[in-house]
Formats: sequence, C-alpha cells, structure tokens
Amino acid sequence: MRGLIRLGCLLACLLSAACTQQPLRSDSLYGQLGGEPGITRIVEGMLLRIAEDPRIVDHFQSVDIQRVRDKLIEKFCAEAGGPCVYTGDSMEESHKGLALTPSDFNALVENLQASMTAEAVPIPTQNRLLARLAPMRGQVIDQ
Repeated sequence: MRGLIRLGCLLACLLSAACTQQPLRSDSLYGQLGGEPGITRIVEGMLLRIAEDPRIVDHFQSVDIQRVRDKLIEKFCAEAGGPCVYTGDSMEESHKGLALTPSDFNALVENLQASMTAEAVPIPTQNRLLARLAPMRGQVIDQ
C-alpha cells in the first residue's frame, strides 16, 4: 500500500513539474492578438495599408505618424485587455475638426481587418477586437 501511495505522489509531482514547464496559453483577446508584439505588427500593417489607400491617406498627411502608431498600439492593447494604459487624447479630441465620414471610418476598419488577416488572426478574434472598438465610431465620425 505504501508503495502505491509513494508511486502516486511521485506521479503527481512529475505531472505537476511537467505542467509548470509548459508555456501558458492565453485565452484573453490580448493573448490571441499576440500580445504587444502582435498588436504592434497589426497596427503597423494597418498604417502601411492606409498609406496606400487613396480613400483615406489624405487624413494622415499632416499628422505625427509615429505618435499615431504609438497611441493606436496603446489603445488596441488596452481595449484587448492587455497591460497597456492609453495615454492619448480622447477619441473626440483626436478627431476634432477632421469631419470624418462613415466611409472614412469603414475604410480604416477594412485596413485593420486586412492587417489582422495578414497576421493570421482568426476571424472570431478579429470580431472580438472590432466589437470592442465599434463604440468609438460615434466618437470619431463628424467631429
């Protein structure tokens, strides 16, 4: 009987050690987007697509694109439940005077989706991020 108890304890210890050595899988949106490195690639890919998109590229001509990049990474990271804190202006303030239209907003979202697809982000994960960003639509359009 003692031999079985010892064997059981040894087996439990081995299984416990094996489990702690494995990388943790994140089911959070932040983790599914690849954490901050993944979000950075998504944002940079989106901005590269915008640079080639005649529908909206003009809106980005006179902005500090490095700041836009950095603030978008913060925003997406925070919205995805990551450890980032968004330190930029409110969406209303950021878009004030730009008179952006629903078409402009949709074009940006299309570029975001294309960037996520290029990063092999699954559609359900894309939809989770878009659902968290969607409430900002009214804060961006016609400001």
